[in-house]
Amino acid sequence: MRALITGASGLIGSAICDSLLARGDEVVGLSRDPERAGAANPKVRWHSWEPLMERPPAEAFDEVDAVVNLVGEPINQRWSAAAKERIMESRRTATRNLVQAITTLERKPAVLVSQSAIGYYGDRGEELVDESDAPGSGFAAEVPLQWELAATEVEGAGVRLVLVRTGLVLDAGDGLLKQMLTPFKLGVGGPIAGGDQYMSWIHIDDEVGVILWAIDNTGVSGVINATAPNPVTNRAFSKTLGRVLRRPAVVPVPGFALSAMFGGEAAETFTGGARVMPRRTEDLGYSFRHPELEEALRDLLRSPASG
Repeated sequence: MRALITGASGLIGSAICDSLLARGDEVVGLSRDPERAGAANPKVRWHSWEPLMERPPAEAFDEVDAVVNLVGEPINQRWSAAAKERIMESRRTATRNLVQAITTLERKPAVLVSQSAIGYYGDRGEELVDESDAPGSGFAAEVPLQWELAATEVEGAGVRLVLVRTGLVLDAGDGLLKQMLTPFKLGVGGPIAGGDQYMSWIHIDDEVGVILWAIDNTGVSGVINATAPNPVTNRAFSKTLGRVLRRPAVVPVPGFALSAMFGGEAAETFTGGARVMPRRTEDLGYSFRHPELEEALRDLLRSPASG
């Protein structure tokens, strides 16, 4: 199989590329800087693409069977008006350009697996939510909503579409967990803004597993949640991480500190949350390798079991 990946040099994208290559598939990547991307991963066939300005080149789709769309500006930054526009358009416009390129192909890929995010559900407190629930409100919910709408246009061309609403991806070398490790190892980690907000997390292996499973199984289409089936509160997450690292986890991070760092609106992505369940994902047959947080953290950090 040959797969084309956008966002192929990011945390999830690079892991997807490695997994596809390891199982013998061919991988095509799109990048603003294909020379630099090629130096980092020479086994991928790289093509140049400016996602906000143009459609990907037609030759990038030669003999491509599946497309995985992971393109998007990082959301964990101060949300100025300019940053919000970049965050939105790097998903909406880029995805629209990708889809328009696909629809014009004589030989179209069989499937588009397009990334989304559980920010779609908004801040839902302790309420259990799944793929059937309506979107929340605010910018963090509007971004994945528009991202998904841009991707749905591909269905009119007869391409199977899977929308993957991803939670907090845990990887020791990048992302949220890496950022948390230093303060926790120093013994100054702890819950954020009271710690009652839910963290719907997923091990990087399961994030990759869900996407590859969605590619391979023709019966998978529509929205699926890429979150482990056991979301936890931020307080429980902090205690579990502290236990795995054998460090205290009692130093709280007040909400006003996040507001000072990211601004009030962006800080809400840390102080709010949703208790997201992967109902359709499991109903359609995906079996999570790491459903429990402590085991997932021990696997990522290679920490021996306590006691």
